[in-house]
Amino acid sequence: MTEALPAVTGNASLDGMVLLGGGPFAMGAEDAWAYPNDGEGPVREVRIGSFWIDACAVSNAQFTQFAESTRFTTEAERFESSFVFAGLLPDDFPPTQAAAQAPWWRKVEGADWRHPDGPHSSLDGRLGHPVVHISWNDAQAYCAWAGTRLPTEAEWEFAARGGLAQQVFPWGDELEPNGEHLMNVWQGDFPGANTVADGYYGTCPVDAFPMNGFGLYNTTGNVWEWTADWFHPSFRERDSSIDPKGPPQGTSKVQKGGSHLCHHSYCRRYRTAARNASTPDSSTGNVGFRCVRNA
Repeated sequence: MTEALPAVTGNASLDGMVLLGGGPFAMGAEDAWAYPNDGEGPVREVRIGSFWIDACAVSNAQFTQFAESTRFTTEAERFESSFVFAGLLPDDFPPTQAAAQAPWWRKVEGADWRHPDGPHSSLDGRLGHPVVHISWNDAQAYCAWAGTRLPTEAEWEFAARGGLAQQVFPWGDELEPNGEHLMNVWQGDFPGANTVADGYYGTCPVDAFPMNGFGLYNTTGNVWEWTADWFHPSFRERDSSIDPKGPPQGTSKVQKGGSHLCHHSYCRRYRTAARNASTPDSSTGNVGFRCVRNA
């Protein structure tokens, strides 16, 4: 049996949401950009029903309202630490544990959504940026409060493509058409030198860069976004081509869209078809979410 989507309260505001009429689309990728072991392919036709989706990822301002209304404590706050990109830490920051296979990630005590770069940082000037250090479980709690839910992977990808069929990015196949930066990703040499050619070293405002064909902002780059689905590397395991909801169980949830740390040298996952797996209780400084609501 497929995992049931969480119930919604029905009290959600539609402000900031876009109604998508749904329909068929080709999901996944198997081109030169794809990572076969991630399960991006084979490409298959999926049909999606209509739904509402946030035009932008949930912002710090929105999450502040939720946290103040409910006194909710995120998992990073309860664990008293989260992972921060090393380049965002001060030069004199004391040594901390690094992720084994990604040493640019540092486990920082006091890092959480209110302190995105560690205990020395704050939300000053970032209320319009996406909330980060949010686990899948935290995102679920926000959705329950807001009367929304997380999108399925298929819903997310349908929305992110903006009506384009099998294009690499929400705007087409070129990363920087005519030299224009259309999303917030790493430029230069990762992880040591970011030229900041797109204007941002860390996250950018949730409505930065042009919207896609459906009126959605930053569906690639900036922050990874949680979906409702359990991760499995094979599309063939999914039980339906109509509003598919992914495997019935698993150990990790699907994230989509890539982040400001993606770079072609090691992580070309800043694409609509790309996917990532992360456990529901994990949090980092480059993961957020956006919500959907049944139409």
